[in-house]
Amino acid sequence: MGHAKLTGKVVVDAMGSDRAPHPEIDGALAATRDFGVRVILVGQREVVEPELRRCRWRKDGDKGVELVEAAEVIRMDEAVASAVRRKRRSSMRVGARLVAEGQADGFISAGNTGAAMATAMMVIGMLPGVDRPALAALMPTKSGRPTILLDVGANSECKPHHMAQFAIMGDAYSRSVLGTPRPTVGMMSIGEEEGKGNDLTKEAFPLLRELQSLNFVGNVEGRDVFTGEVDVIVTDGFTGNVILKLSEGLQEAVVTMIKRELSASVITKTGAVLARPAFQNLKKRLDYAEFGGAPLLGVRSIVVVCHGSSNARAIRNAVRNVKEFSEHGALARIERGIADTNARELASLRAVAEVSPAR
Repeated sequence: MGHAKLTGKVVVDAMGSDRAPHPEIDGALAATRDFGVRVILVGQREVVEPELRRCRWRKDGDKGVELVEAAEVIRMDEAVASAVRRKRRSSMRVGARLVAEGQADGFISAGNTGAAMATAMMVIGMLPGVDRPALAALMPTKSGRPTILLDVGANSECKPHHMAQFAIMGDAYSRSVLGTPRPTVGMMSIGEEEGKGNDLTKEAFPLLRELQSLNFVGNVEGRDVFTGEVDVIVTDGFTGNVILKLSEGLQEAVVTMIKRELSASVITKTGAVLARPAFQNLKKRLDYAEFGGAPLLGVRSIVVVCHGSSNARAIRNAVRNVKEFSEHGALARIERGIADTNARELASLRAVAEVSPAR
């Protein structure tokens, strides 16, 4: 299982976000200052270097930031499969290659999500025993601790053993990055009872229950996403993506409605002034930038996929996530969990699930 020695470096795709390269540059500089990591920015030199110099950067390695040339960019509207194959000098391909070669501990991109995932799988490769990678989202909760929801879009079609692997990966991420000693793990369904749900959840339930390394608490429902009572929630990528997009829309709507109500009259405007610190704290807790991005779990190195509209704070926090994931040995934990489970339990349980009739 031997993993390469940590480099203390993180690769950032400088051409990914909607306003590239400004958020990437500002986020990289903030991360080097705040977390003591080194960042390799990958992008078109004629675009990135002038902006770096405006930040008083002088040469590769200055301020903890290096620049590696990548002549091509995969755009948001490009067909993923052809773009990844054709653009071998894209910022994504060059950045992922640096990680695959052991020159950095992880890769971050706010570019085309599908292209980032495909590039990671093709160039960096999958961990042994992992069939599908999973995108994990950190959902804000009323407890103050985020809940990890996965998969949120990498796999719209899943089999029961994929759900078990997602649970192992989410558990490792919660332990390593969030510092949860024994995370509770639940599976998204339409009822708490074991018999509730569709064929996928019914067949995945016994697989999750038999995993001795997990603190599996059974089925959970949509309302449990924001309570903070469950640390990790597993679901298929179709359902997870719907939950994620619904949550983003709801958060934006709630903030807008609160603003409207607070400006409705003289009395509420006065109250708004007094409540401003609390309101700003709420906005901060709901802001995706606080979590950086969605880690793609199951590849050989940590990859974080950020929102296209990411700001510098999101990039900074994504770098922090890569640093914590790497330093706390999450990859080794995932690989060990998958290997142990496949060897002792999952292989036989998967065979039973595949031959048993759908309930």
